[in-house]
Amino acid sequence: MENASYTALTRQAGLLREMAQVANNIANLSTTGYRREGMVFSEFVRDVGPGEPSLSMATPGARIISPVQGALTETGGRFDFAIEGDGYFLIATPEGQRLTRAGAFARSPAGEIVTPDGHFLLDAGGAPVFVPPDARIVSLAADGTLSADGAALAQIGLWQPVDPLDLTRRAGVMFAAPAGAEPVLDGG
Repeated sequence: MENASYTALTRQAGLLREMAQVANNIANLSTTGYRREGMVFSEFVRDVGPGEPSLSMATPGARIISPVQGALTETGGRFDFAIEGDGYFLIATPEGQRLTRAGAFARSPAGEIVTPDGHFLLDAGGAPVFVPPDARIVSLAADGTLSADGAALAQIGLWQPVDPLDLTRRAGVMFAAPAGAEPVLDGG
C-alpha cells in the first residue's frame, strides 16, 4: 500500500474517533455535571528521500476534558449542590474514589448523602457525609459547611485532580484521577 493510503487511513480513523466524541458531547449537552471531551491530534512528518514529497501522518493523541463550567440552575432539591469555579465533589465507589461535578444528591435511609447510584459523597477529610434522618432544616454555606437545624455537620469536600490532564471518564459524569486528588484550598 502506498504512503498516501496509509496517511489517509490514519487520518480517517482519528476523525472517526473525534466524531464519536462530538456526538457524545451533543448527546450530553444537558446532562448535569457533564464535561465536554476533545481530542488533540499530533502530526508525524518524515522525509522519504530526495525528490519525493514528505510523508505526513496525523494521529489522534491526547484526549482532553474541558474545564469550562456549565450554567448553574436552581433545582430546589434539598440535597442538590453546585460548584461555582474550579473543583469536583469526591465520591466513594466500589472501584475507588471518583470526582464529579454532578451535584444531585439524596439522603440514604441511614442518613448518608449519596449520588443517584448510591455512592457516598465525601467531606473535606475524605469521610462520608452524614445528615441525621430527623433533620428538618438543612443548609449549605458558600464555604461548603453543611448544617442541619443550625448545627454544623461537615464541610463538603472540594477536590481537584493532581494532574488535570490525567482525568479519565468513568460512568458518565464520574472521573478517575490516577495521580490522585487533592483538596481545593481557595475558590469554589
